[in-house]
Amino acid sequence: MRAFRDSAIVAHRNLLTILRVPTLLVTATVQPLMFVFLFAYIFGASLGGPKYREFLLAGIFVQTVAFNSAFTTVGLANDLQKGIIDRMRTLPMSRLAVLMGRTLSDTVVNVLALVVMSVCGYIVGWHINGSVGDAALAYALILLFAFAMSWVGALTGLLSPSVEVAQSAGLIWLFPVTFISSAFIPAASLPGPLKTMAEWNPITALSATTRNLFGNAAPGTFAKSHGWVAEHGLLYSTTCSLVILAVVIPLALMQYRKVASH
Repeated sequence: MRAFRDSAIVAHRNLLTILRVPTLLVTATVQPLMFVFLFAYIFGASLGGPKYREFLLAGIFVQTVAFNSAFTTVGLANDLQKGIIDRMRTLPMSRLAVLMGRTLSDTVVNVLALVVMSVCGYIVGWHINGSVGDAALAYALILLFAFAMSWVGALTGLLSPSVEVAQSAGLIWLFPVTFISSAFIPAASLPGPLKTMAEWNPITALSATTRNLFGNAAPGTFAKSHGWVAEHGLLYSTTCSLVILAVVIPLALMQYRKVASH
């Protein structure tokens, strides 16, 4: 209970920072809107029109929460550089609270980003065709993945020697991971090894699962994926998020103790 209370206090502090500096939300909200409009109207015209827009949004949702892990990376690196982490070490608080508070506040940012993108999606022609329960499950899966990716961002921020390095390290590996997937095109259309990588990519499984839950069918010209991951997308995507949490949380806590001890 103490760790939960301390985490809530740190999360509240982080959210107050965002309220006082609203420009911090630009990356989390404006960037995904740019992707929505660019892919929906520029690429969508040649990839299936309105049908592609319904296919696209689930991938944009997943890509955005993955990219927003960089928000955690930079925020934590900034706190380290300014000495805020050193100040927190002197307080009678749980060591878990510093990292948990950061990831929880950034999960709230992801909720806001999903709301903004969902509204934007309806504007460009995306609709939830499934049940309310299925849609709620889809959003819950995305937020679970967002929480897991925030912890990856936290670990990256703790490993970065400066904010400048954190800004690059937080995003550079995300581009190949998100684009070698079925977020924007069917994985089955990729050549050779890229196809295998895309089919086993957690972003592919989560994008496909949430599309099914939202009731968004792919354009008829798109090749369909087959195999174990395609048939067990819900299980695989959930397991991947939980495994990421199980592996990264202990590593992040170990790195936090190492950094905070200097």
